[in-house]
Amino acid sequence: MNDSKTLLQPSDCALVLIDQQAGLAFGVGSIDRQVLLNNTIALARTAKVFGLPIVASTSASKVYSGPLMAAIREVLPDIHPIERRNMNLWEDDAARTAVVQTGKRRLIVSGLLTEACVSFPVLSALHDGFDVFVVGDACGGLTPVSHDLALRRMSDAGAHMTSWIQVLLEFQRDWTRRETYDGARSIVETHGGGYGIGLAYARDMIHPAP
Repeated sequence: MNDSKTLLQPSDCALVLIDQQAGLAFGVGSIDRQVLLNNTIALARTAKVFGLPIVASTSASKVYSGPLMAAIREVLPDIHPIERRNMNLWEDDAARTAVVQTGKRRLIVSGLLTEACVSFPVLSALHDGFDVFVVGDACGGLTPVSHDLALRRMSDAGAHMTSWIQVLLEFQRDWTRRETYDGARSIVETHGGGYGIGLAYARDMIHPAP
């Protein structure tokens, strides 16, 4: 693969999932909740296929927000979320230490809600010299306007805005990369809407069933 400094390399990155919990998803108004869940699952599956370390954190799971959503737990059965008491993951010693101990300086971030529990740690991590990529379509805000404003503030501070499909394609880059081909293609076919339908169609046309 091209050793470009501007493109994401799986070996440089860690995935940080913040408060992907049903109680918070109920309040999301910036994106259809089912689409949000689809995108987050696709991102989590992408991290697994490409071997990224994954840090998940939750808050108020016993009193309001609930556990990490079941569909995400199914994809990440070995990940045990770190429970926090505050909004800013970066101000929680255990959660911040877990991120730092991945040894990765590029963080890919997905979470709820964009206005607080996503933007606060992103701004803090940027301040500490991390390179942060916010997966905007795997984050949810209270309203489209407040979500947009939070993304804009993080971008102005130096975070990079991206989408789950861009992360996957940036990691894969070449469909002849056989070691991740099957996993990446499966994610696109399952979660990639029309693009996924097209990939499945092309496969069936090239290798039609007997």
